[in-house]
Amino acid sequence: MTSHIPSMTLPRFVFEAPAASILLPVALGTAIGYSTRPKRTKATYATLKNPPGNPPAWVFGPTWTGLYAMMGYSAYRAWNIGMSSMNPHTVELAKHGATLYTIQLGLNLIWMPLFFGMGKPIAASVDIVALTSVTGYLAYIWGQVDATSGWLLAPYLAWLGFANYLCHGAGYLNNWDFSGKVGTFKRQ
Repeated sequence: MTSHIPSMTLPRFVFEAPAASILLPVALGTAIGYSTRPKRTKATYATLKNPPGNPPAWVFGPTWTGLYAMMGYSAYRAWNIGMSSMNPHTVELAKHGATLYTIQLGLNLIWMPLFFGMGKPIAASVDIVALTSVTGYLAYIWGQVDATSGWLLAPYLAWLGFANYLCHGAGYLNNWDFSGKVGTFKRQ
C-alpha cells in the first residue's frame, strides 16, 4: 500500500473547494486537448487503422469533459468526508487517495501527448495500463471513505477499459509504429 506523499499530491485547496476540484481536471484536460492541436489529432485519428467499434472523433471531447467533472467531484467529496471523519484510518485513506488522484491525473494528462503528439503507441499503452490500475485502486480507497466517491469513478474506469482497447488495438493494427501518421500533417 502506498501512502500520502505530500510532494506528489495536489494542494489541499484543490480538494477543499468544489469549484477547484471540478474545474482543475476539466481545464487541464481541455488545455492538453488543445495543445495537441485538435485538427491535427482528428487527422491522425482518421489516418490510423483503428479497431472495430471506435467512435467518431467528436465523441471524445464531451465524454472526457463529463468524466473529468465527475472525477473532480469525487475528489472533492472523498477529501471533505474523509478529512472531517473522527476515524484516523478514514483520514489516512482520504490523504492516500489524494496522492493516488494526483498520480492518476498526471498519467491521464500525458497519454494524449504520448499517443497523438509524439506518436508513441507503446509508451501510451504502458501509460494507460498504469492509469487504469491506479484509478481502480483509487476507486477502492475512496470507496472506503465514501461509497459514492468510489462509484463516481466507475464510469471513468469503464471508459478507461474501452480506451485501453482502442489504444492497444490501434497500436497493434499499425504495427506499433505511427511514423508517417503523426506529426506529418500541416500545423493548423
